[in-house]
Amino acid sequence: MSAQVTGREAAVAPFAPERRRLRAPVAFAGGAAVLAATLALRSPYDSGSYGFCPFLAVSGHYCPGCGGLRAMHDLLRLDVAAAWAMNLLVVVAVPLVVAGWSAWMWRAWRGRPATAPSTAAVVLLAAVLLVFTVARNVPALAPWLAP
Repeated sequence: MSAQVTGREAAVAPFAPERRRLRAPVAFAGGAAVLAATLALRSPYDSGSYGFCPFLAVSGHYCPGCGGLRAMHDLLRLDVAAAWAMNLLVVVAVPLVVAGWSAWMWRAWRGRPATAPSTAAVVLLAAVLLVFTVARNVPALAPWLAP
């Protein structure tokens, strides 16, 4: 007995592999949208609204993410200057993340495999985070880099 394909299944069937390829980048975008909506609606400037930074609580020093929620909140409200004052690394990283997601989505759409970041890119990212962490805790640089 052979299975017959109905009109609806025939119309959807050619796109099924494409949909599977797009699941991960679309799910990532959906999760980012939910997090952005939450952050836009609930201000991190309110005391205790999102908890505390464990690194700051234990060491007394700012981590590379300190001020990141406030920076994203300000970016979502299109206040780039305030976001820059909270965490300039987040302001610089957002367009890079969007570009990376766009490339991921394009590759998935075209049916090409996702590419992993190179070792050099990972080492560069770690070095930038380390240098930023040290620099924002130097008292002379605090007016520009501390949140």
